[in-house]
Amino acid sequence: LQVDLRVVPQASFGAALHYFTGSKGHNIAIRKMGVKRGLKVNEYGVFRGGDRIAGRTEEEIYKLFGLAVVPPELREDRGEIEAARKNRLPKLVERSDIRGDLHTHTDASDGTASIRAMAEAAKQHGYDYVAISDHSKHATIANGLDASRLARQIDAIDRLNDTIEGIRILKSCEVDILADGRLDLSGSILKRLDFRVCAIHSGFNLPREKQTERIIKAMDNPLFNIFAHPTGRLIGQRPPYDIDMEQIIDAAGQRGCFLEVNAAPDRLDLNDIHCRLAKERGVKVVMSTDAHAISQFDLIRFGVDQARRGWLEAGDVLNTQSWEALKAFLKR
Repeated sequence: LQVDLRVVPQASFGAALHYFTGSKGHNIAIRKMGVKRGLKVNEYGVFRGGDRIAGRTEEEIYKLFGLAVVPPELREDRGEIEAARKNRLPKLVERSDIRGDLHTHTDASDGTASIRAMAEAAKQHGYDYVAISDHSKHATIANGLDASRLARQIDAIDRLNDTIEGIRILKSCEVDILADGRLDLSGSILKRLDFRVCAIHSGFNLPREKQTERIIKAMDNPLFNIFAHPTGRLIGQRPPYDIDMEQIIDAAGQRGCFLEVNAAPDRLDLNDIHCRLAKERGVKVVMSTDAHAISQFDLIRFGVDQARRGWLEAGDVLNTQSWEALKAFLKR
């Protein structure tokens, strides 16, 4: 559990250190810094001899040790102490940075609301744009769209964009990556979309090498833009499929593809480790809710939390950009 105690007046940093901050390693690092200075750090504060010299607030403690305040999400003993010492902590992405949602579903596939209703809800959330990314035909259990149905949806979105104000509806599709690495729909229909969200919904048990090869082959297709929920995990229900994520991230960077941080609470995929690895390799992510209902736009906060734990800043997240800037990134 990570709690930002800055919102709690007069909170004791010592108590935060003992009960609420991130990893045991982070806590030990702070204590070791105290020992080197002849100080004792415990759940009651920082002491020199019998006198408490700090502990009324978090800021007071970090200042005592010459550190910038470490955001609660980073307290995992993954280099944040050194970054704080050098004043190189990231300016973490915030909910207000997100300009739109690039992965949502309607009642055309397995969602519950119309295109217009999803667009109006996105506008109420302060977004500039929202993508309709209904499933492709291979996802039969989700009433996936074939080329004919998708073409009709594209035309409907074009008509709606001519009349709706304050929000731009983007044309997308969650396209299945087939077992051999092909995309589920032909290039002729996929080219009509603003971009494609590509995902695995079958063949979860392929060996590591084959699964990785499958995904990279799909990325070779110039119509592949975003790799949705990249490990396929469902927390408490299904483990991630076995892939070489380092190789996948490198392949995405080489091909101009992007990885999704899926904000659905049962996915949170990418995880924080992979978010940070993507950042280190210079690969941007997309933060999306995968909303299947109007109420699920609120789930974006979980994606923001996940991205922050992965050290991501606004510049690391593609949909902090305006639609005009976003188009340039999505063009391969």
